[in-house]
Amino acid sequence: HCHRQGKMSAEDGIPTACTTIEEVGSTGVGALTVAFLILVVSTVVFLSKANSSGVQRKYYYLSTYICGFAAMAYFAMLSGQGWTAIAGCRQFFYARYVDWAITTPLILLELGLIAGAEPASIAAAIGADVVMVFSGYMGAVSVVTTVKWFWFLIGIGVFVPVLYTLAVTFRESAVAKGSEVADVYGKVAWLTIVLWIVYPLVWLFSEGFASFSVSFEVVAYTIMDIISKCVFTFMIVSAHDALGSPTTAPTQSREYV
Repeated sequence: HCHRQGKMSAEDGIPTACTTIEEVGSTGVGALTVAFLILVVSTVVFLSKANSSGVQRKYYYLSTYICGFAAMAYFAMLSGQGWTAIAGCRQFFYARYVDWAITTPLILLELGLIAGAEPASIAAAIGADVVMVFSGYMGAVSVVTTVKWFWFLIGIGVFVPVLYTLAVTFRESAVAKGSEVADVYGKVAWLTIVLWIVYPLVWLFSEGFASFSVSFEVVAYTIMDIISKCVFTFMIVSAHDALGSPTTAPTQSREYV
């Protein structure tokens, strides 16, 4: 443990100052491997389905990109790339944040499209979401504790309107599209809401207080990523008919592509 206390110096937070780094163990690497394989299979499945579907094609393309980008991030982490050492000489996978910055807006876009929400509210949710991911990253790499928690508060501050959009704004649009769409939306939106609330809790004890081991952190994030991406997208695909039948969607004509 090499983090120097006392006066701040330019060297603080520079990885080379570490003699030993708390790195991910075999359990974490195992989790990354399994996740990478699940994500690759999911990507291939969605891509093959995308070419053979009609109205639902946009959902399949989004699902393909969500799982595809995540698979790339997991491949990087698995190959020992996409990480640096942060304060406390702890291994920190920034590849995860690059993944989230791309995949979480796509998840919101997919939820917004299912609900038939206004483009403006989808854009607003995505904007807040990107700020949230950026804040999480900045907080994780902060050397000064007060700065770290300031970033965390900014992240939580923009997280609240994202949750509100999913629970209220998008939900109202989905209900207006009919009961079938509202039913599908309700399931995937609540899965997303519950899981997304768990992310900052894991962050709190990993990047935040560093009380979880790096392996535990990796396993926790991996399980949540698989559920919030693969389970999420497969739930949408299994609702193929509800998302594509014009009879249940009188507002089909004003659907945004």
